[in-house]
Amino acid sequence: QVQLVESGGGLVQAGGSLRLSCAASGRTFSTYAMGWFRQSPGKEREFVAAISWKGGSTYYTDSVKGRFTISRDNAKNTVYLQMNSLKPEDTALYYCAADPALWRLSTIKTANAWGQGTLVTVSS
Repeated sequence: QVQLVESGGGLVQAGGSLRLSCAASGRTFSTYAMGWFRQSPGKEREFVAAISWKGGSTYYTDSVKGRFTISRDNAKNTVYLQMNSLKPEDTALYYCAADPALWRLSTIKTANAWGQGTLVTVSS
């Protein structure tokens, strides 16, 4: 099973940008679809974005379309989430997730493996 470690969170003003990274261990990283989820205080965890194992297919929740971009570098066992035009409502703990099946990430919003999360705070 792949193990995931997120980084790149922090405090940013509204309208700013951050790039989250998720480093994965294990030689099977390139066979996993990868995703990002987030959870705000008092709310359920929600799906943000997902990418297929080759990177050819991506999915986003409506609220981040046009602002966030998910990408991956299989040579570095890393997946990224570039977040632009950040809004206060993007404030959350962001989790990296991995699953052999992209549809499980993008459709039923679950995963085989999860990271510990990285906190993103957007001030107004």
